[in-house]
Amino acid sequence: MRQGGCSFGLWKVAVDYDGTVIHRVRFMRTAPEGPVPPEFTRFLAGKGTGFAPLTSAALVGDGTYAEIYRAVSKIPYGETRSYSEIAEEAKTHPRVVGNAMARNPTPLIIPCHRVIATDGSLGGFSPDPEIKKSLLQLEKSTLRRHIS
Repeated sequence: MRQGGCSFGLWKVAVDYDGTVIHRVRFMRTAPEGPVPPEFTRFLAGKGTGFAPLTSAALVGDGTYAEIYRAVSKIPYGETRSYSEIAEEAKTHPRVVGNAMARNPTPLIIPCHRVIATDGSLGGFSPDPEIKKSLLQLEKSTLRRHIS
């Protein structure tokens, strides 16, 4: 297992990975030294819209959370879905979706920042909801640059 870190604004993004399988992503004030897969630095700089060929270890399995993570992984770059919409797709309750997002071991790879409340409010994001807001703004501005 390899560990590394890169920056996103005032935050560091710590990544634990083995080849193309990402096991854990954390937003921290300090991160382990070492390289991260280049897909992370491209994405966080607004120069990439996805993480292929990387994948999350959390997508494997038959459990409810894995089903939720697969549904969230289908949300296109720059778009959002509500907790209710994801719950409907995963055949569960919106609160279960919220719990799964709070426990998402690989944010960014499983883009939980794209899941919002039905009323349009952002909801939570660990360790700081401002990160979620910044990620959504990054995606919108990246799309605008590509359209212009």
